[in-house]
Amino acid sequence: MKQDFSLPANSHKKILVFRPSVRVGAQSTGGLFEPNAEWTEKAKANIEAALSRFQDKLGNEVVTAPEAFGDDARALQEHMSLFAAVSDAVIQYQFFVGNRLPTKKRNNKAGIFDWSLGEGVASLPGAKDADYGLFIFNQDAYGSTGRKVLQIVALMGGISVTSGEHRGYAGLVDLKTGDLLWLNADQQMGGDVRDPQGSEKRVAQLLEDFPGSTIAKAPVQ
Repeated sequence: MKQDFSLPANSHKKILVFRPSVRVGAQSTGGLFEPNAEWTEKAKANIEAALSRFQDKLGNEVVTAPEAFGDDARALQEHMSLFAAVSDAVIQYQFFVGNRLPTKKRNNKAGIFDWSLGEGVASLPGAKDADYGLFIFNQDAYGSTGRKVLQIVALMGGISVTSGEHRGYAGLVDLKTGDLLWLNADQQMGGDVRDPQGSEKRVAQLLEDFPGSTIAKAPVQ
């Protein structure tokens, strides 16, 4: 969380929830992501339904971003991709002290949380009428049969090979400045997003410790 930022419950701040970016597919034998349209559509519907059930627990007024079309849709997609890239950078350079970027190596031993999506967020659909934006990125790659066989063979040779990748990021952004204020990021999340119960678990994990919320700690995978 960004230093000196707080968002108590009932603060009269408005949170704009953007439609989550969801990608689901298989992990090939070589480790490449192979998108699956059917799985992705199921996951999108499941995650959006679960998210709507959690919105009244976020502690402040929550509104859903309007449907985006044309240039607005492209701008939103670009910012979703940017959010995922920034989240990856936070995981690599902020969460692990030894990898901290020179610009993040301030006098604070824990490191300064100083990341941004840029002021362009202010022009996203619905942004002018809200204080903060909630971005959610989710990507699941389920290990293919070939990948699972490779994992077993590699293990026999004393080599570690993962089968499946499950990345989930949720971030709260200041819609005036683009500053990233809070981030929950995990590259090995639980819950199978292809079914409603798994998506419920995933969204609970993503929103765990959200500022001002009453969301209980998500169950351990």
